[in-house]
Amino acid sequence: MAISYKDAGVDIDAGNLAVEKMKGFVQSTYRPEVLTDLGSFAGLFQLDISKYKEPVLLSGTDGVGTKLRVAQILDKHDTIGIDAVAMCVNDILVQGAEPLFFLDYIAVGKLFPDRVADIVKGVAEGCKQSNCSLIGGETAEMPGFYPVDEYDIAGFAVGVADKSKILTGEKVAAGDVLIGLPSTGLHSNGFSLARRVLLEGELNADTYVEELGMTVGEAMLVPTRIYVKDVLPLVDRVDIKGMCHITGGGLLENLPRVYAKNLTAQIDSTAWERPAIFKLIQRLGEIADNEMYRVFNMGIGYVIMVDAADVDKVLAACPDGKVIGKMIERAEGMEGVVID
Repeated sequence: MAISYKDAGVDIDAGNLAVEKMKGFVQSTYRPEVLTDLGSFAGLFQLDISKYKEPVLLSGTDGVGTKLRVAQILDKHDTIGIDAVAMCVNDILVQGAEPLFFLDYIAVGKLFPDRVADIVKGVAEGCKQSNCSLIGGETAEMPGFYPVDEYDIAGFAVGVADKSKILTGEKVAAGDVLIGLPSTGLHSNGFSLARRVLLEGELNADTYVEELGMTVGEAMLVPTRIYVKDVLPLVDRVDIKGMCHITGGGLLENLPRVYAKNLTAQIDSTAWERPAIFKLIQRLGEIADNEMYRVFNMGIGYVIMVDAADVDKVLAACPDGKVIGKMIERAEGMEGVVID
């Protein structure tokens, strides 16, 4: 008996329908520099080098991790793409780059056109929030590799910065002030622990929790905040010493990536209010403070390091920011981050 590709689990027609459904979302992200439309073998982006003295391209790639499991449990797929974009553009923003374009990769067990369109709708929204263009991607139907209802998403962003303005953290010095910008919640990190505590015990994704003001699943799916439009204008207006995106590893693991080993970030944990979801996870899981701070962002998703004289300028541009600490000389035996 003759067997078709569809019989083997790959539906070309469904793939074509998914492309049609996502086309409007993709096109809504196009900047003037985009030269190609959806369906080309490569995405073309014409960089205007006249805007830069020494343009340098910066890139970052990431996925969403097991937050995807929560989206699949709730059958809600229109925000997970925001997370995919956020994890990439926030990373390249740390070094002062303006995000230019993004490409995604979606792998599915079975291609459901509406679901894929919802995922790409989220990707497009993330691109609009960061003013970058979604200029290409790939959707792979992989029967027998992924279960029918499961999928994965990853992507990468490319940005640009003038070589002289790239932030390396080498200017960070003792006395500099740390300004934290709030997260929207878990963002896209620590979900293996969060799921263990919140979804495998007395609660489930549909449980309404008063202190959260929503169900557990809704709180876990709140999209990662994209900081580009808040922070990028500051790069030209303020002498920023360093910046840090608080992802996997939390404040304890991420901050020391920015500055020299002779410095320590002294953090005042009372400077901001921890979102309720972190309090819930810590209480239900009986998790130590140190473990919480090395797994989760704990309510601070992005940190800007500046001289004390520039603090007011940053807070004027980012009014929800909080002074959360300062840089000090590292004493013998001291870690790269101290949380008081």
